[in-house]
Amino acid sequence: MSKISATKGLTAILSIMTIGTALSVGTGTARAGDDNVTEDQIVRALAPAEKKPLTRGLSVGPQTQTDPAAAAAETKFVQTIRGRNTRSLSITEREEIATIVKDKPKIDLEINFDYNSADISAKSLPSVQALGRALTNVDLKGSTFVVAGHTDAAGGEAYNQDLSERRADSIKRYLVDKYGINGSDLVTVGYGKTKLKDPSQPMAEVNRRVQVVNMENKATASK
Repeated sequence: MSKISATKGLTAILSIMTIGTALSVGTGTARAGDDNVTEDQIVRALAPAEKKPLTRGLSVGPQTQTDPAAAAAETKFVQTIRGRNTRSLSITEREEIATIVKDKPKIDLEINFDYNSADISAKSLPSVQALGRALTNVDLKGSTFVVAGHTDAAGGEAYNQDLSERRADSIKRYLVDKYGINGSDLVTVGYGKTKLKDPSQPMAEVNRRVQVVNMENKATASK
């Protein structure tokens, strides 16, 4: 009887472990290095939120309306950074971009590069290719996207700033060359180690990422 009980106990433990693994995969954040990241997931992450028109009369909850002046200022700013060289962006402009993208559809992609290089690693190419297909999808094509490079905290600030810029440029170059995306629709910016995703673990892999943001601005993008 003791053997039977032990067997049942082991089976129960294995079942719990299997369920736990399934849940962690299902609820985890999608990253570029993961096999389950797809073009569709990227499209859904970057798709603009549906904007419900304001209506007269009673409403279920509070409604907000974008300040026309603020929207116009944002559009004007996006125009000034479209087509710019990554290194030409000032610190003020980089911070302005960071402020604007906070409320925009975005996705963090863990794209690996060769050591001390801006060359995309072979294992990350499928993820970059999925990104290329997503940005040419009918639901996203023609929008202006920010491609922001980030590093972990290893190394000096100047080194990491340069590396993050080169890596963002590398992603842009690949998307333009392989998928025919208009270069002006991709605004590249580097933040080095200044905007860690997990400040509590400055050396963690999660900080070494490329963030892609939909600026939701087709008015200034190519058609």
